[in-house]
Amino acid sequence: MKYLELKIAECENKDVGKGLARLDPADMNFLKISVGDIIDIRGEKKTAAKVLPQLVEQRTEKTIQIDGYTRENAGQVGIGEKIKIKKAIYKTAESLTLDCSGQANFTRKDVLRLLEGLCLVEGDKIRASLPTGVYCDFVVRKSFPNGVLIVGPNTKINLKTTEMKDPSKITYEDIGGLKEEMHKIREMIELPLKFPQVFQRLGIEPPKGVLLHGPPGCGKTLLARAIANESGCNFFSISGPEVFNKYVGQSAQRLRSIFEQAVSNAPSILFIDEIDAMLPKRENLDVGGAASEQHKGVVNQMATLLDGIEQRGKVIIIGATNLPNSIDSALRRPGRFDREIAISVPDADGRMEVLEIHTRSMPLATDVSLREIAEMTHGFVGADLASLCREAAMKCLRILIPDIDFEAGSIPYEKMDSLSITRKHFLSAFNEVEPSGLREVFMETPNVGWKDVGGLDEIKQVLTESIEWPLKYPEAFEHANTPPPKGIMLYGLPGTGKTLVAKAVAKEAGVNFVSVKGPSLMSRWVGESEKGVREHFKKAKQCAPCIIFFDEIDAIAPRRSGGEASSVSERVVSQLLTELDGMELLNGVMVLAATNRKDIIDEALLRPGRFDRQIELPVPDKGVRVKIFEIHLRDKPLAKDVNIKKLADLTNEMTGADIAGLCQEAAMLAIREFIQNAGEKKRHNPDFCIQNKHFKKVMEK
Repeated sequence: MKYLELKIAECENKDVGKGLARLDPADMNFLKISVGDIIDIRGEKKTAAKVLPQLVEQRTEKTIQIDGYTRENAGQVGIGEKIKIKKAIYKTAESLTLDCSGQANFTRKDVLRLLEGLCLVEGDKIRASLPTGVYCDFVVRKSFPNGVLIVGPNTKINLKTTEMKDPSKITYEDIGGLKEEMHKIREMIELPLKFPQVFQRLGIEPPKGVLLHGPPGCGKTLLARAIANESGCNFFSISGPEVFNKYVGQSAQRLRSIFEQAVSNAPSILFIDEIDAMLPKRENLDVGGAASEQHKGVVNQMATLLDGIEQRGKVIIIGATNLPNSIDSALRRPGRFDREIAISVPDADGRMEVLEIHTRSMPLATDVSLREIAEMTHGFVGADLASLCREAAMKCLRILIPDIDFEAGSIPYEKMDSLSITRKHFLSAFNEVEPSGLREVFMETPNVGWKDVGGLDEIKQVLTESIEWPLKYPEAFEHANTPPPKGIMLYGLPGTGKTLVAKAVAKEAGVNFVSVKGPSLMSRWVGESEKGVREHFKKAKQCAPCIIFFDEIDAIAPRRSGGEASSVSERVVSQLLTELDGMELLNGVMVLAATNRKDIIDEALLRPGRFDRQIELPVPDKGVRVKIFEIHLRDKPLAKDVNIKKLADLTNEMTGADIAGLCQEAAMLAIREFIQNAGEKKRHNPDFCIQNKHFKKVMEK
């Protein structure tokens, strides 16, 4: 049978390491193959894979979806290149000799269970997923018989533990949520290295450098390593400490030697991690001393190497930083770092891809919905999601610990195989893992919902429309061409429930929540108070959707008077005005504020476009007081003579906080009376009730 030539496309995350190839059903019909058949794949080398149909949305003519392992086995072919396939004639493997990296402790029987049903060719690199969620890579050194084989239940496995040259290559399938960024960087790096003649024909020089910037943990280093592996380049990494030397001039010499090494091993990628620490702005180094001279020398040397007289050939420079504005401006011009690619916090779809990657070998229970977890984890970067999956696995592992025989030195495969990570494990881990971008200012979402707020139905509706609806139904706002409100101010007498409502909003909306206490922002050092405001808004934008809650905002944004004593608060007010309605948009950030002194807040903050809605929380009427009593007495042991409606009549003009205090004091009176009158034994088996007399006694005070 003749070969069919197809173009390689990226595979599904769930297929990685399983030896699968997805084809368009039309191509399957042309080759006369069906689901589960094995195909012969030819690039520079020969390999094999099992066939599955492509998903409907992925079906395009003349494409084949295979993972990085299959591409490597076919001769290091890349995405977008072409390979040939045909239906394979295969046999069951009688014996296999496998090299493993020696990172896992298991028997031949365990390996056979992991690899049974996998198709392979001698020389292939294959991946097995252990029940513990760890990958283990093998290389097929010898096989009998020759040709395309499938691992059967009676295949004899011979294991050889050797130090593999590159046990776990990072491929494009190991990166999730960065499709656009990956496309940009591939056209910048893969094209010049693989097809330099295109740039010669166009009469232009290929790009020399790429600067990746984004929050910590978003995948900058991982992306650089994947590009190097997929393009078949040598990879060199530089970090600041290994370059700097105590002697002047030695640091620049060390940098030159690394560049020379990369040039002599071209094509190569030179990756500089945390480039801002090694190449800071020279104008900020005018403090004298050997340290500043060292940094200046390194910056000058880097500028010369990037854009010097000598040609550096097929060497691409990739820099990574989370502080791009701290890098010397001379390095950020075209010809040095030609393109700057921002890697942002992933959205829900991106988080879904990352979760699929980190859970692809985890034994998940049927009640685990990755889509639900992706929707919950607002503001999480790839590293946070990896930590979440790891923590969920540790929760599951704690069940196994009591049954482990530590003296035996190993865990039976049957016990490991019985492990299953459930939805409960993920929810428990979610309460412990917080977004890394918000760790300095993060406040755990309070355990208070609308059911804990008595009355205020109109206010609940306004807050639901302003905060929850833009997140759940963004299409409606786009259709109406109406942006959601930027800020909401809650004001009213002390104790009317302003902070309680803010907590309930954070819980019900399910978004990140940053709480800012007004007085805590004020500092005696010039500029520190404004910096605190900027940092809170910056982190909230990185981890959007996010609510910033300013409690007691009157402490930091009083009316500006022009006096010297108020100069700090005036600068803070100006910074708040700029953040709320400045040149930079507050995408996905809602500002919530609470105060009981609206009259002293600066008028500029109260106009539409800043705090669009100002909601007064009134003193509760009788109907609302009844609901508040019901909430605070919900789980308390009440006597039959307690009438909530009569209590509501007697508490006219009381706020929610007053009623909460009343219920608390009545309960304390009942506890005091019981302990004073009961014997020692009975005190440990209480059966008392809170009576009407206890409430009357508190109200008489």
